[in-house]
Amino acid sequence: MGTVVYDRVALIGLGLIAGSMSLAMRKAGLAGEIVGHARSAETRDIAREIGLVDRITETAAEAVQDADLIVLAVPVGVMGAVAAEIAPHLKPGATVTDVGSVKQAVIEAVAPHIPAGVHFIPGHPLAGTEHSGPRSGFATLFRNRWWLLTPVGGSEPAAVERLAMLIRTMGANVEEMDAAHHDLVLAVTSHTPHLIAYTMVGVADHLKRITESEVIKYSAAGFRDFTRIAASDPTMWRDVFLQNKDAVLDILGRFTEELFVLQRAIRMGDGAHLHDYFTRTRAIRRGIIEAGQDTAAPDFGRSLTEPLGKS
Repeated sequence: MGTVVYDRVALIGLGLIAGSMSLAMRKAGLAGEIVGHARSAETRDIAREIGLVDRITETAAEAVQDADLIVLAVPVGVMGAVAAEIAPHLKPGATVTDVGSVKQAVIEAVAPHIPAGVHFIPGHPLAGTEHSGPRSGFATLFRNRWWLLTPVGGSEPAAVERLAMLIRTMGANVEEMDAAHHDLVLAVTSHTPHLIAYTMVGVADHLKRITESEVIKYSAAGFRDFTRIAASDPTMWRDVFLQNKDAVLDILGRFTEELFVLQRAIRMGDGAHLHDYFTRTRAIRRGIIEAGQDTAAPDFGRSLTEPLGKS
């Protein structure tokens, strides 16, 4: 067993990320006790049945009692309400972090509720699958993935380093980033691609001349991967787009401009332009593989049992 980093960890929300954190912390012996709470009684029952955490509480306030680390693993739209609910019950010296994929909106919603003497260190693990719920977690989810921290003004370096140590021991790489820059980066690498995937699957749904059986039967890698992305949790993604509106609309505008340029090249039969464009963009894919963030395997490394890139 490893060294205990936090005596008591409270997980608020018990889906893929929180479940994987619990399994990873247990595997490495990083927490003395892991307490969990979920809004839904059904989720709490499943988590209790599968032994996801050491103890399940009926309320978030009870879960954070005497906790050294509190992880907000709920949709970004309700982060503020949860922070308000737990604030009076946080012990001095505790650290509060979150796993939301938007940072500015979360800071604006949560920071006003954090009492003096409690460290608030927003975070975002760049890891996930299309699965959600308490049964979806696995201990190696964070291995070789990036976990971005966006400390707010006044975050004590020692508290940030303690959280970073926990994250690194769960297998992730840690990097600190400004919250606004984080939201722009994620709009490019995650949020807008998800919106495009949802849209393309929607196009297939509306195109009545292609039957549903044909869409399923003839799904080549491109459409198949779109459906994998578009299978993600709808509540989470609704909140992400509403909370990261400015950055997503900026990137979506740029995407539309690029699309018009390609549209014109296809219409005009400009093969040289298309070839040059595709050559440049292919280099980004190679860079992702070389950075160990995916594999060149035929299934793009989507199998959960397959090591991702460099171990």
